[in-house]
Amino acid sequence: MLPAGHPGFVFSATKEVGTIAKSDATRINGEITATTCRLIGVDGSQLGLFGIRDAQRVADEQGLDLVEIAPNAEPPVCRVMDYGKYKYQQAMKAKQARKNQSRVEVKEMKFRPKIDVGDYETKKGHVLRFLKKGARVKVTIMFRGREMAHPEQGMNVLDRLADDLKPYATVESQPKLEGRNMHMLFAPIKGAFDKVEGDEDATKKNQ
Repeated sequence: MLPAGHPGFVFSATKEVGTIAKSDATRINGEITATTCRLIGVDGSQLGLFGIRDAQRVADEQGLDLVEIAPNAEPPVCRVMDYGKYKYQQAMKAKQARKNQSRVEVKEMKFRPKIDVGDYETKKGHVLRFLKKGARVKVTIMFRGREMAHPEQGMNVLDRLADDLKPYATVESQPKLEGRNMHMLFAPIKGAFDKVEGDEDATKKNQ
């Protein structure tokens, strides 16, 4: 049983229960069914083969948990650790990963299938600016009236844009027609703008 001050200790209204509340299938302490294990210390050192009772004693003496980390190994591998603290750290890492993922913006730029050269270059410049800031860009071709009869005109614009953006972005989602709009998603190539700017600086020095 875990001491009352241990972070994995759970208090019940009817009795004290020396188990750790957890939502995964990892076996810890008394849940481990193996008779022997290969034991890893709290510092990551290999302690060798132990009977499960002796391994549990090692964990108990340090006020820590015995956690089965490789149940399918022969014999299973167990580690001495603060399981409550470990799960908390894992949850924080997952939360941070989701937070970082949500920071990736998706910008949208709208084109017309019969766009003129000047307008095309202006909008392409905006797309490049978004990509340079690390955002993904959803490019939308808007069809009106009879333009719907010629979706290939929208495809031509997207193909032209994809070719112009090739050094800076990859096509993450191929053209898709939804109602009167055609969409294509671009994702920035990491470091692409740094490389291009570096090449431009080198060219200027050599001139």
